[in-house]
Parts: sequence; structure tokens; C-alpha cells
Amino acid sequence: MRSVTRITLVDDTGEKFFGEGPARLLRAVEEHGSLRAAAASMGMAYTKALKILKNAENALGFPLTVRAAGGRDGGGSLLTEKGKEWLCRYEAYRDACIQANLRLYLEFFPEQP
Repeated sequence: MRSVTRITLVDDTGEKFFGEGPARLLRAVEEHGSLRAAAASMGMAYTKALKILKNAENALGFPLTVRAAGGRDGGGSLLTEKGKEWLCRYEAYRDACIQANLRLYLEFFPEQP
């Protein structure tokens, strides 16, 4: 038996807008420099990735990325400074929640390894 912590953030209406999937997508954008390449690396359609990103940006009220359309010179995506800060804060919060959950799990179920 083990305990699993999943952090999902919801907006004022209770709609999910951020969690591990969008966080992984943003990290992939950082790695690949492109939303399309990030989506492909995750086995996700570009349109789904764009929808996830726009949903998060609408809920947060600020852009997470800046996108340049493709073409002859190519396009790309970069995280905004606020986007980088948001992602770091989310990951730090997630990690703190995982550690707190582990401590509580061991407190309530001390016989479990």
C-alpha cells in the first residue's frame, strides 16, 4: 500500500486548469522551444496542447508563453518570465505537498514501509 499525491488547481467555478500535465507541457516547451514539438514529444495533438495552454492562461490571467507563428523562418514558443515563475512555484508547492503527504502517511500508517 502507498499514498499518491496529485495536485490539481481549479478556478473559481471548480474547473480544472493546472496540474501535472500542463506542468509537463510547459517543461517540454522549455526543452524544445516549440509548443508543437513539446506536444509531439508527449504524444499529444498540437490542438490539445494549445487548448490546455490557453485554458491555463485564461484562468491565471496572464500568458505563460510567447508564441511566434511558423513560416519560412520557423516559429517557436518560449515561457514568459511570469510563466517560468508560475511553473517553479507550482512545482515547489507540489513537492511540498508530496513531502507533507508522506509524513502524514507514515504517521497514520506506521506499520507500512
